Amino acid sequence: MASVGGPAQIIARFGSQTILCNPYAMTKLGVDKSHCFLKIDDYLILCVPYQLGFKKSLFLASLTLHEMAFFRKYIGGNVGLSISFIPKNSKSQEPVKFFIRCNLIGINPLKGRENTGLFDLDYKTTPDDLVSMFGGFLDNQEVVKAQYEEYGKSGIKMTPDIAKMLGYNMFASISEPNVEPKRIQVYLISSKNIEHLEAAGGKIRVPGSTVTYQLFFKKYRITVIGVIQSCSELPNKLIRTVAKLAFSPELVEIIDDYWYTTRSSQGMAAVTAVK
Repeated sequence: MASVGGPAQIIARFGSQTILCNPYAMTKLGVDKSHCFLKIDDYLILCVPYQLGFKKSLFLASLTLHEMAFFRKYIGGNVGLSISFIPKNSKSQEPVKFFIRCNLIGINPLKGRENTGLFDLDYKTTPDDLVSMFGGFLDNQEVVKAQYEEYGKSGIKMTPDIAKMLGYNMFASISEPNVEPKRIQVYLISSKNIEHLEAAGGKIRVPGSTVTYQLFFKKYRITVIGVIQSCSELPNKLIRTVAKLAFSPELVEIIDDYWYTTRSSQGMAAVTAVK
């Protein structure tokens, strides 16, 4: 990731922000899940990041309620965090390893998963290289969010050729709570909007209602929230729906690749025409 200034500048710009460790963020940061441990007294606990920050972070570990109760006696004390990254665009495939001394603030069960403990850690100090890594990720996310707005202005009509360029597997579904997902045919898509068709007899959804889409691309399997803008039955009985999409960095990345390829192709065609 590109440099966004020194540690002090990064902290001043992003210090209050955190990184939610979904699969996208974990991949982009290059988190090495096989090397992430908490050292509490003489115990080593395998864990995974849940939320990363510059001064404090949350980590998940598989623990019983009895084990969580046991480790609570260390709250307020010192623990060690060992974490490794393999940056995606790094020339070297050697992991970047950190050992960070922390204060243990709390241990609680993750909501809905009582055998998963959520460890709340405060860093005593944050290594400069880790600050740069997090700053690079957050800087890139600002670019992606700007692209989300820009690429939301132009829809892409989903023809077979366009689907091939996008790496779209021609499979998508829509779902709601307590309802089986229904397959849809995507007709038009942008970073912010989707237009699709469902089979005859499908549900006429109320504008403003929230749904979940799953879009299957070669690069990513994307799950994104949508808000229904309009929904109606066509003369052929198919259901046509238009929805606004929440921010999905994976979808923005795919659409950015598409527009880059399109612009490059047009540029080559223009050069060929001049010749």
